[in-house]
Amino acid sequence: MTLILYSKPGCHLCEGLHEKLVQIDNLTVETRDITTRDDWFRAYQYEIPVLFWVDESGIERQLPRPSPRSTVAQLEQMLQKYTQTAG
Repeated sequence: MTLILYSKPGCHLCEGLHEKLVQIDNLTVETRDITTRDDWFRAYQYEIPVLFWVDESGIERQLPRPSPRSTVAQLEQMLQKYTQTAG
């Protein structure tokens, strides 16, 4: 499964989420720095971290923002819930 994490340098919430996501087996995390593109910055400057799941068709689907207090196990459950019900 592939996730896209929109982030920016110095975002502690983004860093914490990334640290947890990389602990999940069979998960690829692509981090996109919103400061590198104006369209990403305009869209997500007040929302980061923002997560998208890439489905089997290559379509990027936004996921709800997890709590910064979520554990790795809770993140796994959330991902399983939304990726199985989407589409």
